[in-house]
Amino acid sequence: MTTPKRTVLRLRRLLLTLLALAFAATATACTSGDDPPRVVVTTNILGDITQKILGDEAEITVLMKPNADPHSFGLSAIQAAELERADLVVFNGLGLEENVLRHVDAARDAGVATFEAGKAVNPLTFQARDDGGPEAETGQPDPHFWTDPNRVRKAAGLIADEIVEHVDGVDEKVVRDNAARYNEQLADLITWMEKSFHRIPEERRALVTNHHVFGYLADRFGFRVVGAVIPSGTTLASPSSSDLRSLTQATREARVRTVFADSSQPNRLAEVLRTELGGQVRVVELYSESLTDKGKGADTYLQMMRANTTAMADGLTGN
Repeated sequence: MTTPKRTVLRLRRLLLTLLALAFAATATACTSGDDPPRVVVTTNILGDITQKILGDEAEITVLMKPNADPHSFGLSAIQAAELERADLVVFNGLGLEENVLRHVDAARDAGVATFEAGKAVNPLTFQARDDGGPEAETGQPDPHFWTDPNRVRKAAGLIADEIVEHVDGVDEKVVRDNAARYNEQLADLITWMEKSFHRIPEERRALVTNHHVFGYLADRFGFRVVGAVIPSGTTLASPSSSDLRSLTQATREARVRTVFADSSQPNRLAEVLRTELGGQVRVVELYSESLTDKGKGADTYLQMMRANTTAMADGLTGN
């Protein structure tokens, strides 16, 4: 005779068996190709560019939040797992996403297709200062390629190629048409930037920033990089008192009156430099390494570059 206790145990075993079967069926469905194609992008600047090319052809996840610092943002366990479930991972590389690159490497080792945009667009290297002062990372690749929209044109075309090759189910014609349309918008941006910068006198085309981020823009549009408050390509470094003295001297010699600071970082160091120069310079904020929230001035790459160009042109002409 079956006791009530044995009946309960049998019911529990039956329930566990049914749950196991349901779990197995769900897992099979999740791996049977029913999932939509996924693209994961590390930085929000590349995220915007990739979204313009991808359109609605696949789901896109951008890991870096608005107003974040690409050098210091990290991932949750869930975000790290998303990388390994992606069809394609697009990342800046060249050391920019310092806390994320190991997760990208893990996804690549797991068989996920990855594309390092910075490495693919003929990257520049950090250069020694004209005044002979010390410059950290001289000779190392500069990851901030997006400040040159012409390199972004190349990167956008290559991202389109990667999407077509690695993301199953996308409509190639849609992707190519999106890429062509965005390429025209970038070409218009370049023309507009050239006209905007043309009004800056040659002797005033000198840049001092809170850290080295505009080397590509300087190379493309004919500026001189006098130096940076943080003598490094990363915000995680710190300036020494000798670095500040050297930069102060170079700034005086170059007759620089405007210092540009990243809007996503406190501009305390730039303010220190202004204090060192006796209040003779002003600090102008730029959107250099991160997009903003929607409606906050730079929520797309094109808006960011137009806002920065206007701020630089006005700041360097004294307007």
